[in-house]
Amino acid sequence: MNTNFDFTIGRIKKSLEKQQKSIYKNKYILLYKAIKDCIENIELPNNWLLPSTRVLAEELKLSRTTIVKSYELLQLEKLVISKVGSGFVVNYDVNEKNSDGKEKSKIDSNLYPEMSGKGNSFLDNFSLINRVPASSVAFRPGIPPLDIFPINRWKNLLNTYWRYVKSSALSYERSTGIDPLKKSISNYLNVSRNIKCDYNQIMVVSGSLQSLYLIGSVMVDKGDNIILENPAFPNVHSLFRSLQANLLPVSLDDEGISIQKMNELNHLKPKLVHVTPSNHYPLGTKMSLKRRKELLNWASINKAFIIENDYENEVANHLNKIPSIYSLDTEDRTIYMGTFNRLLHPSIRLGYMIVPKYLIKAVEALQEHSHRFVAPSVQTVMNQFIERNYLYQHLKNLMEVSQERQALFLKEFQKSKTMSIGNQSFTSLNLVAKFNHKVPEDKEAEIINKLKEANINVHSLSECFIGNKKEQGIILGYSAVRENILERKVKKLVNIIG
Repeated sequence: MNTNFDFTIGRIKKSLEKQQKSIYKNKYILLYKAIKDCIENIELPNNWLLPSTRVLAEELKLSRTTIVKSYELLQLEKLVISKVGSGFVVNYDVNEKNSDGKEKSKIDSNLYPEMSGKGNSFLDNFSLINRVPASSVAFRPGIPPLDIFPINRWKNLLNTYWRYVKSSALSYERSTGIDPLKKSISNYLNVSRNIKCDYNQIMVVSGSLQSLYLIGSVMVDKGDNIILENPAFPNVHSLFRSLQANLLPVSLDDEGISIQKMNELNHLKPKLVHVTPSNHYPLGTKMSLKRRKELLNWASINKAFIIENDYENEVANHLNKIPSIYSLDTEDRTIYMGTFNRLLHPSIRLGYMIVPKYLIKAVEALQEHSHRFVAPSVQTVMNQFIERNYLYQHLKNLMEVSQERQALFLKEFQKSKTMSIGNQSFTSLNLVAKFNHKVPEDKEAEIINKLKEANINVHSLSECFIGNKKEQGIILGYSAVRENILERKVKKLVNIIG
């Protein structure tokens, strides 16, 4: 018999014994009460599969009719639901209701020790923008064309790994990543970005946000000053706020972040400056070579670190390969961040950063005491994916498909009379639409909510700004939507925004 059913029947039998002194004499009522108690006491958790009426009848030595009647009463109270092909499933979420069916009351914080300042800071400040169901990809930014990912190649590599893996490989790995992958990433960056680094400086992480958390935790004390581009990815300023940093927003001009405005902040002794030079998020500005050199000079004078977030650099640099800040740096003060999540698929949870030698031991110690390491199986397969040239082939395919989808998107979107897209060159998997005329302050939120109701998810432009001076608009990701759906979805989008 199914061991889950053994467990379930055991709990029901125990509960039935308690019902023997009940005033109820009908067996189906007693069984109904017994199962109900099990559910409300969380002895049978939410979504738990119950035995079939036949199995339960045999085990409890009751008629099948008795079992059916009991299940029917439970269904009437919506404590269980019937799922086609599965049977009866518990439908009671203790996180939403107490056993009396009432909403749960708030937790009394007086019963527990006081939370740390950092813990409270994360509660107050940290929020990830627009988390939506995995099935909803139109037109959420940050998602590559998932349908073209070579699943079978990846699956074959993974199957090979598990076929030949030795038991010794199932133990702990270095928190910074396995050497073969770090060497492959080092070679990949040398070829694609002319970045030359010691592979021991590379830290394998789950994505850009973890990279920022590691660097922020190592470098930032409460009240330390951090310079961010304004606007910037909301998750970035949310994270640094949560780490109790003091954010110094600096606007951009045509060449990138304004060095003139940064110089006005020198007296505040900023420790870090976070930039997206290849393709500014969300506006798409590309930092000029001259500005990159000026930024390095500023960092040298102010003894600060530069975080070069080079997300989507493969797309942004396909025509004009401006050297990375890291490759221009002669003082080892640039932290270079990259991710495979935006190129392959977000669920892969694999990114990397190049850490200055000064920070290696501290970052490694923090990794060792937090997430430990990315699964070695995923790292090994990613290494093979790079070594066998699959990554380069996928990138070529990604570029071709994304360009076609962007052209189709822009063709339909230009029919909007309310909003327009400025920079239409293919240098990003995101596009920014702004209002053609001045609109009320709540117009952006109104449109985003209407789109969400239509199962279209976009990001807010205004949420990217730090401070009171904001621009309204929407950020759109187009590349994850297949051509046969994209045209229809854009028409729906345009119809809603006007």
